[in-house]
Amino acid sequence: MIALVAGATRGTGRGIAVELGAAGATVYCTGRTTRERRSEMDRPETIEETAELVTKAGGTGIPVRVDHLDPAQVKALVERIDREQGRLDVLVNDVWGGDKLWSWNTPVWEQDLEKGLRMLSLGVHTHLITSHHALPLLIRNKGGLVVEVTDGTWDFNAPRYRENLYYDLVKMSVNRLAFSQAHELRPHGGTAVALTPGFLRSEAMLENFGVTEENWRDGAKREPSFAVSETPAYAGRAVAALATDPDRARWSGKSVDSGTLAKEYGFTDVDGSRPDVWRFIADTDGGKQPNPDDYR
Repeated sequence: MIALVAGATRGTGRGIAVELGAAGATVYCTGRTTRERRSEMDRPETIEETAELVTKAGGTGIPVRVDHLDPAQVKALVERIDREQGRLDVLVNDVWGGDKLWSWNTPVWEQDLEKGLRMLSLGVHTHLITSHHALPLLIRNKGGLVVEVTDGTWDFNAPRYRENLYYDLVKMSVNRLAFSQAHELRPHGGTAVALTPGFLRSEAMLENFGVTEENWRDGAKREPSFAVSETPAYAGRAVAALATDPDRARWSGKSVDSGTLAKEYGFTDVDGSRPDVWRFIADTDGGKQPNPDDYR
């Protein structure tokens, strides 16, 4: 299996890359932060670390520094994959990088326009550019899989305002990208799925809560829903399950969360649980006072 995880530096992208590696895949791990140079995110995680984790898990990790807003760099990346592998079986569009660009609960007219448009470029244009160049290679063989990583399923997001107009627009758009690509891939035997993790215990989120993976439950003292959080491996196992399912076309065009796929395929998070934070939030919004332990 040959996979490209666009946006594999950290968080969900890293989790997906590693779990694809555990399934035996060769994974091209792209992003903008290397050991020599950081992106505007200015975080320490690197694509080299991700690639090493992929190899350690049993696959072959290949780090490639790519700015997915630059069509020439993406084109060169796909040409390299074609030259080295002759095929592409899985494309994961997980590029984001907008964490420092928004403020919550601020109307659009008070938002910084340049930052808002940058968020749209990072969260949507990167996915379009990558698909434009990668899909001709992916459809060369039937059965290709595209996973569009977002935040919140279509059904969850549609009736809710995600607290920032630009953020709301990006995450709904990515769901629609999967739906539209599913339509275009169908004649070629391909599948496209929108996937959202739940409350993700990414490197940045652990820092935000002042906890580590060892004592993460302490974060629930500040935010109850954090008790239903999940590791990046959970979404990674969801993608690995899709990638190794010969009947994955039944998911094409759908927008799903990692917990839904966990129930379908029988996998768990690293602690053996199956977190379902979206159901927890929906029940809380509905006026219930749920016990987080009932949603793991």
